[in-house]
Parts: sequence; C-alpha cells; structure tokens
Amino acid sequence: MNPCVFIVPPLLLLLLVTTTASQLVGDKMNKCLDNERDALLLFKAPLQDPNGHLSTWRVDQHDCSKWSGITCNNQTGHVTGLHIGLYSLIGEISHSLLNLTYLNHLDLFGNSFHGIIPTFIGSLTRLRYLDLRYNSLYGAIPQEFGNLTNLRVLYLGSKGGFRVENLEWLFQLNHLEELDMDGISLAKQNHWVDVILSLRKLSYLSLDRCELSQVMYPYSSSFLNSSSSIESIYLVNNNLTSSMYRWLFPLTSNKLRVLDLSRNMLDGIPKYLGNLCSLEALSLDNNSLVVEFPDFLNNLSGCASLSLKMLYAPRNQFTGSLSSEIQNFSSITSLVLSNNHLNGSISEKLWELPRLETLDLSFNNLRVPSTYHLSNLSYVKYIDLTSCKLLGSRFPKWILTFKNLTFLDLSNTGISDTVPLEFWDMWPTQLQHLNLSSNNISGKVPDLSSNFVQSSVIDLSSNRFYGPIPNVPSALSTLSLSRNKFSGGIAFICQIVDGFLEFLDLSHNSLTGQLPDCLWLFKELQVLNLGHNHLFGRLPPSIGSLIQLKMLYLYKNNFSGELPFSLKNCTSLKSLNLGANKFSGNVPFWIGERFSELYVLILKSNKMSGTIPLELCQLANLQILDMSMNNLHGTIPSCLSNLTGMIQQGFSQDVQLYTTYEQETYVDHAMIQWQGQERELFSTLKELKSIDLSSNNLTGRIPNEITNLYDLIVLNLSKNALFGEIPQKIGEMKNLLTLDLSRNSFTGRIPSTMSEMSLLNYLDVSFNKLSGRIPSSTQLQSFPPSRFNGNTRLCGPPLTKKCPGDEEPEAPPLIGKGEGDEEDIDEVERWFYIGGGTGFVTGFWIACSVLLLNQQERHAFFRFYDNVKDWVYVKVVVFIQNLQK
Repeated sequence: MNPCVFIVPPLLLLLLVTTTASQLVGDKMNKCLDNERDALLLFKAPLQDPNGHLSTWRVDQHDCSKWSGITCNNQTGHVTGLHIGLYSLIGEISHSLLNLTYLNHLDLFGNSFHGIIPTFIGSLTRLRYLDLRYNSLYGAIPQEFGNLTNLRVLYLGSKGGFRVENLEWLFQLNHLEELDMDGISLAKQNHWVDVILSLRKLSYLSLDRCELSQVMYPYSSSFLNSSSSIESIYLVNNNLTSSMYRWLFPLTSNKLRVLDLSRNMLDGIPKYLGNLCSLEALSLDNNSLVVEFPDFLNNLSGCASLSLKMLYAPRNQFTGSLSSEIQNFSSITSLVLSNNHLNGSISEKLWELPRLETLDLSFNNLRVPSTYHLSNLSYVKYIDLTSCKLLGSRFPKWILTFKNLTFLDLSNTGISDTVPLEFWDMWPTQLQHLNLSSNNISGKVPDLSSNFVQSSVIDLSSNRFYGPIPNVPSALSTLSLSRNKFSGGIAFICQIVDGFLEFLDLSHNSLTGQLPDCLWLFKELQVLNLGHNHLFGRLPPSIGSLIQLKMLYLYKNNFSGELPFSLKNCTSLKSLNLGANKFSGNVPFWIGERFSELYVLILKSNKMSGTIPLELCQLANLQILDMSMNNLHGTIPSCLSNLTGMIQQGFSQDVQLYTTYEQETYVDHAMIQWQGQERELFSTLKELKSIDLSSNNLTGRIPNEITNLYDLIVLNLSKNALFGEIPQKIGEMKNLLTLDLSRNSFTGRIPSTMSEMSLLNYLDVSFNKLSGRIPSSTQLQSFPPSRFNGNTRLCGPPLTKKCPGDEEPEAPPLIGKGEGDEEDIDEVERWFYIGGGTGFVTGFWIACSVLLLNQQERHAFFRFYDNVKDWVYVKVVVFIQNLQK
C-alpha cells in the first residue's frame, strides 16, 4: 500500500481543524471585545453629534471595525485607532478611553471638546499618534504626557487655551518625529531650543504664535554644536527680529527642506541660510525686509541656490530690480514677490529659469518691457503682474510664448491697446484664470466658450470693451465684465449651465432687455450685480432659486412690478440693493422675517407704497437702511431701536462678502446720500451706519426710542410730513455726522442736548416750525444760516435774528446824523447801504451791457440772479425787522 495513503487522512484532519479554528477566530474577531465596545459607547454618550458622524456607534452593531472612525487589529480585535477629527463633536473627553489599552492612534482634531486637558491620556502608553489641535480644551499640558514614550506624532496646536508649566516632559519622548505646539506660549521657557535638540528623531516642528520673541535665553551654549534632524520648521507669527538667527542656527542643518518665518519682524537673512544644501522652500511672507533684492539673492547664493524650489516673500519692503542674479536659482519652480517695492525692469534671465511654473510679481513698481526675445517656455503656468507697468502701453505679445498658461493676471498694468486675435485662441480648454481688468483695452470680445476649464475665472472689468457679450464657458465660477461698454441683452447667462457660477458682475454697462428666467441654474451664486444698466421688466420667479446669494445689486435700472414672493427663499442675503428702479407695491414684510443676516437694505428711488413693516425691526445686523424717495406713509416704527447693529460699536458684518478667487476679494459698495450729495462708497461702506427715510409721506413724531441708536452716523428724515418736537435725547447720539430733518413740520425748540454733538458736520433743520433760541455751541453756530431758514420763530446765531432779551441796538436816526453816531448803526444796516448803493450802480450797467450785447452771458447772468435773489430777500426782511424794533 502506498504510504501516502496513511499520510493524507491526518493532513486532511489537520486542514479541517485549522480551517474550523480560523473560522471560529474570524467569527470572534467580527465582534469587538465587550469592554472596549462599552468604553466607546460610554465615550459617545455625553457628546453632542450635530452631524450624526457617530450614528454607526450602536448597541446592536457589535463589530466595532464597522463603526465610523474606528480601526481594530485584524488578529486580536482590540481597538487601535480613534480617528474622529473634524466630526464637529461637542462635550468632554470621557475617562472611558482608559479601557482602550491597545489604542495607538488618537485623533480628536478640530472638534469642540472642552474642559481641562485630560491627564489620563498620559496613561495610554501605546499611543504613537496624538492630535488634540483646535478644540476648546484649556489648562496646563500634563507632565504625564512624558509617559507617552512611544509617540511619533504629537499635535497640541491650541486656540490659546493651553499653557506650559515646563518642557521637561518632552525630554522623554525619544521617538518623537513631529511636534506641533501652535498657539501655546513659550515666553517663559528658557532653553527651549535645548529641549528640541534633544529629540534626535524630530523631523517636523511647528511653533506658530508661541511668543518666542519674549524668551530671554532660548538656548544654552552646550547645545550650540548639536546636530539637528529637523526637515521642516514653522516659526510663523512670533514677532521675531533678526536676532533670532543666533538660536535658529543650531536647529538647521543640511537636512532642512522647509523653513517658514512668515509674519515676523525680520529685516534680512543671514548667509548661513544660503549654505543649507537641501533647502527647498523658504517663506518670509509679511516681514520687514528692507533690503535690495539683489543683495537678498546674494545671501542665498550658496548651495541653497541649487536646491531652492519655492521662494515665498510677499508683503515685504524689497527694493531694487529683479536682476540677472535670479538665473543662479535654476531649481526655482515658484517665485512669489508680490506687494513689495521692487522697481526697475525685469531681467530677461528670469524667463530662462528652466523649471519656473509660478511667477507672482504683482503690486510692485516693476517696469515690464512690451517685447521680450523668448524661446518656447513650456513650464510656466502661472503669471501675475498686477499693477506692474508695461512699457509703451501696448499689449505684451510675448505672453503668447507661454504655451501652458493656466493663470494670467495683467490687471492695472497700463495697457491701452486692443487684444491680438490670436491671444483669445492660445490656450484652448486650458485657462483657469484670466484677468485683464483696470486697463484701457478696447475692442470686441470673441467667443470664449472653449478656452476655459471647469470653475474658471474671467475678469475683463474696467476697460472699454464694447458690443454684445460673447458666448462664455458653461463651467464658469466667476464672470466680471463691469464698467465697460457692453450692449445688448443678457440671455447668454443661460448658457452657464454647469452650476459652478458663484460670482456675476455685469454692472456699469449699457445692457438692455429683461432678466431671463433661468436663474435656477445658479444655486451656488453668491454675488449678482446688474446695477447701472438699462434692464427692465419684472424680476423672474426663478430668482428664488439663488439660495446661496449673499449680495443682490440691481441699482439704477428700470425694473418694475412688485418684488416676487420667491425672493424670500434667498435667506443668505447680506446686502440687498434695489434702489433707483420702478419697483412698486408694499415693502414685503418677509424681508424682516427671512433675511436675518442682512446688513444693507436699499430700496430708495422706487414707487413703493404702504407703511414701513414692523418686521424690519427684526434685522438685528442691519447697518444701512435706505427707503428714501418712495411713496411710503404712516409713522416711523419705534421698534427701529431693535436694530442692534446700529447700537453696538464696531461692525456686525464683514463687508468683504465674498472671495471671488485666490488673493482677491469682492468689496460691497453702494450709492449713498452723504451730506447732501450722492456718493458711491466702497471700502468705507463698512464704517457707515445710516437710516434714510427722506422724501416720503411719513407722518407722526420721531419716536424717542430712535435716539437709542447710539452708533448711528447718518439720520435723514427730511421731506416728509413729520410733526411734534425733536426728541430731547437726540444729543445722546454722539456719533452722528449727518442729521437732516428739513422740510417737515417740527415744532418747539431745538433740544439743548444737540450742543453736545461735537462730531456733527452736517445739520439741516430748515423749513419747519421750530422756535426759540438755537442752542449755543461751537458746532451749531458753524453751520450756514440756510440750514435753519424757514423757521420764522427761530432766533440766535448763526441767524441774524436776535432773540427776545438780547441787547438791542439804538434805532438809527433818519436825518441829522452826527459823525459819532455812525458807530451805532447796525453792522448789517451799514453794509446794506454800502453794498446796496454800489451794487445797484454796478449791477445796473452790467445788466444793461449783457442784455444788449451778449445773449449767452445774458442767460448766465439771470441764472446767477435766480440763485441769489432768495438770499437777498432774507437779508432785506431781517434788516426791516431790525429797523422796526
């Protein structure tokens, strides 16, 4: 018999037993260990989980490995990882984690865990990864963290709630490779550099906002010659001066690849940085580098010039030109020097850098030649020359050399030319960003529908482009064509069908027609600006589909009809400007109920009627309310005092509403009646807190409660039918710069408290029924008398009418005046005699000459006459009254 016959059965038996055991173990491993599963459920129990990230953590689900954020060992079933970063959890960290004795990865990043930093975490000695960054924890970092000797990664970045008693516990973390202590003050931690150098395996160090400039003794001499293993150092935002380079030196070595010293107070760099032969990225954003850029490059000209790939140094004070020394940095892929004081020309050697991909020289004083002799530069993809000056004002045709561009910004570069036709076809289905704004470019724009990739940006604003707006890509995110001479309709927007559009500005053109009813395509739209055109008709119902809309600006068109009810769905609105149109109907009450984030509401110059809805008082963030020049009636709601945005100092909203694309923001703006003139406010709009209800048919009194709006800057209630007394407490509105109550029927005295309004620089109470003495103050007497005219019973400076009880001058004798009597003649009377006689003779002959000889000047004269006759009339009346006294 074959001996194999005797061997096969035992093998089969062994295979059967092994397979069965494996299945049994596998079945067992499909379930968590009971004590660890219970520990996780106890950890979850007190937490708030608004987004339901822990919904899979259920009692009836026994397999922990299927729970969100949990990893288990495949062989033992022990929980080894808790990955719940950015889960939006709220609550305390439960002690039940102590039962997870095999835990080696604990990630709690970016939640809202609160309370003191748990000391028990120091007992989880198997941890290799610990991330507590950006929670609401506070207190001293426990010394017990020194027990975590297996840690490779320790992230403790704080919002400012952590503090450090000492750093001795770090000495024990011999295996640590990455350390983040952002936001934790080390101001009192002398010799902290020594502690870092003791961590021989450390490759990543981030100490952002750690107050390092306040440390008196950062290192001791015994560590000066120690070798560092660090590859990346981030020392951002520490108010460091150039004295820091002494203690930075021992932390650097030829292993260093990334050095970030942004947002400090450095005024130069040492030569030893140029000798770091592995340095690939150097960031010096927002320092005080007042050096010639060629000298700066010279300090980096060691072996670092061959390794450096990214130089990021915007917002400094570099001067000098971008000279030919740049050619020595042959590995550069990204060069960002925006917002400096560079001047002179850009060396042609810059364009010969063989690996250059990103170049940002924006906001400098550099001169850019209109011609370069360049070869085909295949790597360059990103060019930003914003606010540099192109010599000759011609369009730079050398741009056409860059065949792989995806980003091009030539805004505000002084171009006064047309765009070459071949330019528009250079980068088919490739461009992501094109900005030619703020130049003097003219001509028509061809079809752009095939040049751009998904979520692209086109900005041609503030030029002289004309003709109809061309076809545009269907996947745009930003389209800005404002302040040009485009004409025709805007039905083209219905081609933008891919749903990425976030920003659309077609304002200040000559566009006509109606707003097409295809706005349901733009559910991501945040800014819609069609102001200053000739658009007409009703707003389409699909406007209610703009659920992400933050700003709607339709100022100065011919839109008409009532506001569509669907508009109430736009609950994200912050700024609503519908002024200077022909909208009619009542002011919708749902504006106050639905637009809780609104800070600008402008409905001026329309045909709206009805009363001011009480619901507007619910707009707690409102800072600008302009409903002037309508047909509103009724009283001013006293609940306007609930507009807390006009009570609290500071600004309740960020007026830079919306980021249109990287590095640029869209600033809200509005046409505002400011001290009698209409002005367009941009960046200063956020400083304005204004109520303008002028030129309506409002009646009743000014509510006393309105004087509680202590931070109000402009109050205009003119040209209504308001009556009663001006509130006595109006003087408590000490921030008012403009107060216009003219052309109403106010009675009584001007409140004496108004003399305390020291900031007031525009006041008009003319043409009311006010009486009594104008309160004495330097401010009130500084206004022209015309601001008080039309109040027949008002007296005192700056009016010439004296009040009862004032010292009366003697009446001048009609005849027989003596020489000494001339001093008793009232000053106004004397100048009346002199000016009247001289003016009559001179004016008579001038008028006769003009009437006889020159028709154009005759018209001008009588226009002048019309302007002054009212003034003369008032002076004569005052003079006669003085004589009668």
